[in-house]
This record gives sequence, C-alpha cells and structure tokens, in this order.
Amino acid sequence: MPAVDALALDRQVCFALAAASRSVIGLYRPVLEPLGLTHPQYLVMLALWESSPRTVRNIGEALALEPAPLSPLLKRLEAAGLITRSRKVDDERSLDVELTVAGRALRSRAEGVPAQIVERLGMPVAELEATRDALTRLLEASR
Repeated sequence: MPAVDALALDRQVCFALAAASRSVIGLYRPVLEPLGLTHPQYLVMLALWESSPRTVRNIGEALALEPAPLSPLLKRLEAAGLITRSRKVDDERSLDVELTVAGRALRSRAEGVPAQIVERLGMPVAELEATRDALTRLLEASR
C-alpha cells in the first residue's frame, strides 16, 4: 500500500477552504446583485441588521476584518445611502455606523438570500448547518 502524501493538494485543509470559499461566494453574486450589494457589503449589512449602531471596531471584530478593508466597504455603503458614519461625541477616535431607513428596509428584501443559496447548493439544511458549525470551530481553533 502506497504511503499517503501529506503534501498532496487534495489533502490540504487550506486548499479545500479556499476553493470552497471562492465557489460559495460566487453563488452569492447573482443573488446579491439585485440588492445592489457585494458579498463583503452583505456581511457588513448582516452585522448591522443584528445591531445598529455599531462602531467600526465592533463590526470589524464581528466580521474578523481589519479596519483597512472595512473602511472602503463602509464608504460605498454610505454612498449608496444604506448607512451613516459619524464620530462619537465622547470619543473622537471611534466611528459609529448606523443603518439608514433605506438600509433597514433592504433587510426585508435580503431575507430571501439564505433560501436562494441553499437552493443553489442543493444540500440539506442540516448538512449546511453542520458544515457551518465545523467551520466555526475551525476558525476558533485557528485564532
């Protein structure tokens, strides 16, 4: 029996994650396009639909993003009229991000996104939830 090659591409967790990530995010593009959102913008909006206002730091922590890539996302969402950004009165270094009326209204249109993605994947919801849970554990372990 031949030895298992530990460096074989198909044995790498990093490859499986990267390839799956690109493929799944690709499924979101046509679903999010009618909402006027990119996938990273959708993630920001999900965080804000959970709680608004939030600080930029808090959004970054929720999304595991550094401030540098987050800033242009927030500027585009603000230009689209979905959020406002304002300095905190008690701390000039902190920036509050809040949904606008249009940003809150977009939530009802976005409610169909998860079901469309499940349909496109063609996998049972329970299997997708188990995969999400395993990925969450992997993310926590990698930190």
